[in-house]
Amino acid sequence: HFGALVEESTRIEWDPRSEAVAARRVRRLGDLVIEEEPLRGTVAGACAAMIDGIRALGLGALPWTRELEQWRARVAFARAHDPHGVAVWPDVSDAALLGTLESWLAPWLDGITRREQLARVDLRAALLGMLDWNAQRRLDAFAPTHLPVPSGSRIAIDYSGGVPTLAVRLQEVFGLTASPRVADGRVPVTMELLSPARRPVQVTRDLESFWSRGYHEVRKELKGRYPKHYWPDDPRDAVPTRRVRPPGT
Repeated sequence: HFGALVEESTRIEWDPRSEAVAARRVRRLGDLVIEEEPLRGTVAGACAAMIDGIRALGLGALPWTRELEQWRARVAFARAHDPHGVAVWPDVSDAALLGTLESWLAPWLDGITRREQLARVDLRAALLGMLDWNAQRRLDAFAPTHLPVPSGSRIAIDYSGGVPTLAVRLQEVFGLTASPRVADGRVPVTMELLSPARRPVQVTRDLESFWSRGYHEVRKELKGRYPKHYWPDDPRDAVPTRRVRPPGT
């Protein structure tokens, strides 16, 4: 009876309880569900449902690393400080990334139907795919990941706060007369100067001013706490070191 009125459809949606894509074949007679069974294997439309799930879970469900977080912060910095920023650099804010998952992430979701499977998504490739080769080269020059300091070390720049910051031991920047700059020289790097125990002793965007006005007070304190270390009278004309003292001093 009523066989001609029975409708069969496929329902594919994100199930927040199981945190997985649920695919079912449903037979109905009007509002009455006669039969419902799960579908196995690859199902068309699963990617769209998975994207709905990622939007519900938030970007934190993706396998972010510190390197990728810094890449994102560098792109945001370039977008804010490059005169051609909006035209060149994509919007990588939470809202923008969630709103455009179909374009930048969907190609990397093949076979991903559950939250725990997101750990195997190649997020690095997905994000870097938002920039062409020329833009990535421009990013490396405009917002470099590391800066060399006089001691010979290459120190990572932290862009996560929107302001490029270099945390480096004070003794490693002896001989550096001015704060380094990024963004084609437009933005000074904030120097977080550290003690030998890597504790902050000064934060400045004007290294030249610190050498002239603040260094001697800091030197007194550090010399008392670390008497075996090298604390020259004139840091601008001193030998930088990664050790307790430079050779010959």
